[in-house]
Amino acid sequence: MHKLFTVTFILLTLLFYSCSSITSVERYNKTKQESEKHSDIRFTSENDTSYFADDEDLSEELDPSDIPDNTTDYDLSELLKKIKNENANSNSEEVTETEAFLMEIVKYFKTPYKFGGNSLKGIDCSGFTQSIYKNVLDLELNRSAREQYRQGEVIEDKSELKFGDLVFFNTRRRVRPGHVGIYLWDNLFVHANIKRGVTINSLDEDYYSKRYMGARRIKQTEFE
Repeated sequence: MHKLFTVTFILLTLLFYSCSSITSVERYNKTKQESEKHSDIRFTSENDTSYFADDEDLSEELDPSDIPDNTTDYDLSELLKKIKNENANSNSEEVTETEAFLMEIVKYFKTPYKFGGNSLKGIDCSGFTQSIYKNVLDLELNRSAREQYRQGEVIEDKSELKFGDLVFFNTRRRVRPGHVGIYLWDNLFVHANIKRGVTINSLDEDYYSKRYMGARRIKQTEFE
């Protein structure tokens, strides 16, 4: 009888801890799922720029940009017109930084998008900004949009944007910012668009307006 009682007690004890463990695992899994679900929520705040994903080198094949097909392209003639005006207003035969920037941008215009690319054969958004700054000003920008977001002077307001500033957007789920371009003027910016290559768009477009994260000014530059 005593032996039967002992065996029963052991079985009940094992059953109790087994159920507790299962409950703990279930609770852990539920918490983990909720956490993962929360991490998939798109960043929407224009002011909160503190969040960065851990995997900044995640391929766009695994974390693609959601840039739509129906964004408006702006004519290259505007750039060419601007270069002509800059030359007309200049009393010097030397090419200004702004002119050099614009001419380099023209050279890359319509270059096809290629993730990880940094040449006229194919280029991605941060490769484009890095190449322009390197080729024109011999300044080394970091390679990814996320790393470039940490460089330079923070521009708090869109109204303070100047030619040459880097503008950043939240276009991906796990890497923020997921996209970068170069501000031109009149709320226009140039960037390597994943679907259209190097092109010009407006910050006023609904897509870019909603996903705008902020801007950085590279302190060494003094555009006239």
